[in-house]
Amino acid sequence: MINLNSVIKKLQTRIFPFIIALTALAVSASAAFYSVSGLSKLFAGAAFAVIIMAASLEVAKLVIASLLYQYRENLPKLLKYYLSVACLILILITSMGIYGFLSAAYQETAALAGNIDSQIALIETKRDNVREQLAIYSDEKTSINSAVSDLRSGLSNNVIQYKDKETGQLITTTSSSTRRALEKQLDQAIERQTEINSRVDNLNQQLFDYETEIVEVTSSNNVAGELGPLKYLSGLTGKPMDKIINILLLVIIFVFDPLAIALVIAANFAFEQLQKKTKENVYGEQVEEEWDEEHAHDMVLNQMVEEIGEENIYNEPKKKRLRYRDIVK
Repeated sequence: MINLNSVIKKLQTRIFPFIIALTALAVSASAAFYSVSGLSKLFAGAAFAVIIMAASLEVAKLVIASLLYQYRENLPKLLKYYLSVACLILILITSMGIYGFLSAAYQETAALAGNIDSQIALIETKRDNVREQLAIYSDEKTSINSAVSDLRSGLSNNVIQYKDKETGQLITTTSSSTRRALEKQLDQAIERQTEINSRVDNLNQQLFDYETEIVEVTSSNNVAGELGPLKYLSGLTGKPMDKIINILLLVIIFVFDPLAIALVIAANFAFEQLQKKTKENVYGEQVEEEWDEEHAHDMVLNQMVEEIGEENIYNEPKKKRLRYRDIVK
């Protein structure tokens, strides 16, 4: 019966090196893409030439990593040292390209965020002006309302008293001149009150429109969602958002390309171990076959030779010599 666990273990042993190799290839290819893109942006005047140069250097870096691992014992020391230094420098160049690519992408997003912030700031300035005007008209409205109330109270209390000379009676009446003056002032106050109410209504509508525009500008873009975590970290730590993104980029580049090189070396190691196991299995099968057919006969022959003695064998006549076919029979 076939042992399922043994079969699964053998498959894992054979497949896992290929998984490591594919992972190394994926990480190396992505690192190379970002590095080449970043370097081409840094040297935009000769972008195509930089792309060719950076791509060849990326391939050379992977070859150097494999070469240093596979021939680490046979390479001359000077060549080994030079290739090691060259590999480290290429890692730094790749990291610089990745940093340039990611920082350029962040700058584009930050520029969009800056434009949106400027738009919001402009709308907020207009809104604040409207609020100031609204506060002024609100105060005037309050005073006009008080004046109208006082004038109406004056009209209702426009009473004068005098004593009639002939009869001596106390006569209560209203002053027509005072009444006309109060009525004129009241009409002017009501007219002003109506004008102020209209302006207050318009200002309230403008204020509502500005608030709505701020909400629409804020919610209609995806930049706020992209930079939201950075803004949150900036507010939480009290550090500028540029400094936070710089730390994040440094962490990424110090992991990205060194990981690709480490995976390339790990893939070489895994294939080397797989090759050793394959050779051991092949050698074991050959030994088993030779033992079954010929090795047993050789062992019997050697034992017979030891028992008879080498001198007796060569001194005997040819007809008495031990032959292989006689021993086998």
